[in-house]
Amino acid sequence: MSYFRRDFHRHKIFALTYKRMKRLFIFAALLLSAMLTWNLNASDRYTLLDLMGSAKPYPAPDSLLTHPDSLQAVMINHVGRHGARFPASDERAMTLLDILQKAEKAGTITQTGRMLLELTYNVVMYSTGRWGTLDPLGMAEQRGIASRMRETYPQLFDDGTVTAISSYVPRCIMSMYSFTHELASINNHIDISTNSGRVNSPLMRPFDLNKEYVDYRKDGSWKPVYDSYFDSHAPANPIIRAIGADYPIDRKQAQELSMTEYGLLAGLRAMSIDGHITAFFSIEELNALWACNNLKQYLQRTASSLTTLPASIASKLLDNLITTTDDFIAGRNDSIKVMLRFGHAETMMPLLSLMRLPGCYYVTDDMESVAQHWHNFHVVPMASNLQIIVFRSTSGRYYVRFDLNECPVPLLPDDSRIYIPWDEAKARLKYCLTGQE
Repeated sequence: MSYFRRDFHRHKIFALTYKRMKRLFIFAALLLSAMLTWNLNASDRYTLLDLMGSAKPYPAPDSLLTHPDSLQAVMINHVGRHGARFPASDERAMTLLDILQKAEKAGTITQTGRMLLELTYNVVMYSTGRWGTLDPLGMAEQRGIASRMRETYPQLFDDGTVTAISSYVPRCIMSMYSFTHELASINNHIDISTNSGRVNSPLMRPFDLNKEYVDYRKDGSWKPVYDSYFDSHAPANPIIRAIGADYPIDRKQAQELSMTEYGLLAGLRAMSIDGHITAFFSIEELNALWACNNLKQYLQRTASSLTTLPASIASKLLDNLITTTDDFIAGRNDSIKVMLRFGHAETMMPLLSLMRLPGCYYVTDDMESVAQHWHNFHVVPMASNLQIIVFRSTSGRYYVRFDLNECPVPLLPDDSRIYIPWDEAKARLKYCLTGQE
């Protein structure tokens, strides 16, 4: 594979001819037609964008949030995922290129396979030198969130300080800078301080530091549960339609390669690449592969009936959110009115599960039901974020509202209130953190 990768990068990346590019434009038109047809037949299912899972571009709201006149916003505590990005690595693309070129050499590749080969070449050409980096859409997502925050709560940016931290990963750093640059471009008198690096890993990347969790993710009790589900649900036909029925491959390999195909193509919209996976998957196959990916993230990254370990790794981050909010309200650090943190999907899923926010926490022994109750596209689309908005009432009492992806969500179980007195919210968060009333 290493020789193949070197050979490909040397001879293929800039070898797309005018003829090939012309075919790509025709291909994109065909795919758009396929997408429109798919939507007509799938109105009762998740949307096409939803089935991109955690690669779904950020669902920006249509309008700004409002709050009662009796409440004044005085502080925002934020934690978010980086914006849309190029594929994290070339692994999926190279795996697909390898099998498709072998099928081409063997003479079994189909027309669908040639289309997939062209599209995969396009992904590699577009992403080479930028694997895993924030793309233009991701920058725009962060700027949009920042702009709406500034427009909704202008008073917080007139006379206060903004602090921002990020993980050491470049796409998170660039997300932080895109966000803060937007704030500064609106008001260059804002006092903004930024910090990135491994010093922030206990908050932003606990999944790297907790050895028990690292061992769990590598080969924990989730794996046989997931493997059993994958074996019985993942389709094998998508890759077979590409490489041809006569290509020598067993069912397990075909299932895994079909998942690789889904994983690569699900990220096309996040890269703003023309091309739609509905040309390569039936409706049923697309839903099944999404459900497999969704279950894997659920088992690896959230509390489940198997273990609460994946959620517990976010304890330091939740404690930080509680402490910094409490310090502001108590007047111990009331000059910092906006606190921003930029991490990963793997930062957000444990935190939101630990907080037991609606749609983010689900415990069951029935793995078949996970796809109906926990949705990665809802929990962690690109640029997903949690904003804890602190309000002061005219009486001087403090309230908080929890906004997930800029949509208010209730914090307390069996309680639909959106604005909660801080002492009640703090008690609930402490319970989530410690398990004690």
